[in-house]
Amino acid sequence: MTGTALLALISLGTVGGAHWLAQARWTWRTPRLAIALWQALGLCWGVATIGALLGLALLPYGRGVLGGLPGLYADQAARLGAPEVAALLAAVSLTGVLVVMLMYAIVQVLRARRRHRALLALVSRHDSAVPGTLVLDHPGAAAYCVPGVRRSKVVVSAGTMELLDRGELAAVLAHERAHARERHDLVLLPFASLRQVFPQLRLVGRCLDAVELLIEMAADDRARHGRPPRELATALLRFAAARPAAAPSGTLGVASHGNIPVMARVNRLLEPQPLPRKARAAATVAVPVIAGLPLLLLVLPH
Repeated sequence: MTGTALLALISLGTVGGAHWLAQARWTWRTPRLAIALWQALGLCWGVATIGALLGLALLPYGRGVLGGLPGLYADQAARLGAPEVAALLAAVSLTGVLVVMLMYAIVQVLRARRRHRALLALVSRHDSAVPGTLVLDHPGAAAYCVPGVRRSKVVVSAGTMELLDRGELAAVLAHERAHARERHDLVLLPFASLRQVFPQLRLVGRCLDAVELLIEMAADDRARHGRPPRELATALLRFAAARPAAAPSGTLGVASHGNIPVMARVNRLLEPQPLPRKARAAATVAVPVIAGLPLLLLVLPH
């Protein structure tokens, strides 16, 4: 019972942790580490919640979660009462919904990218001014990447090429290549699918927004390596002033919507504030602890 109760407490604790992490601003100072914390927290919630439900269902066997599963199979669930059966059904249902919605989100993204790649093959062109980049003859501001397993495509509009100077344009393209190289689209998928599972929960939407912003900041950090940070900062401001349209479905764009995220990104580019070493070390240790604790409780006999 102790392990099941701990899993339930951890599950509730992850909700509070998500509230806190969504409001935190220190995460902006170390976006990659913050992204890892979000991933650990999401994994922790899923494992702890499902594990607590399974632990409750398998209480009659007294061997914990993994230890009780063989007993459940051996006696065809004869020991389970109505509460245990309800907990078992809830665990199986939640697991199924999370897996199915994740697969659905992956299929949606792959279809959207396939359609957009086919469209780009028809309407885009190459330009010697931006080698390795597809150019759209459109007057509006647009810059985004279409991630892929083998080949990612970086796309920029003719309007963007006129809007930005050479250094700013190079910084924006480096930002998009960072998205593609670090596969930020894969980071977003679990959070996007979770929002589809719980569309009415505002906290889930705030979590996705926080991760999206951290991903943009992580790409900003990559883009400013070897070049003045002011180039990307001014490019972001020009983009915001041009009011670009949202990036196509399945892609990652350089421009965040809303003035607050843009200004937050600009400020941290111009005035970087590294996280203190002790705080960074504590957050680094927290990642495997948060992710691994519920898995450990699943294995241990209760």
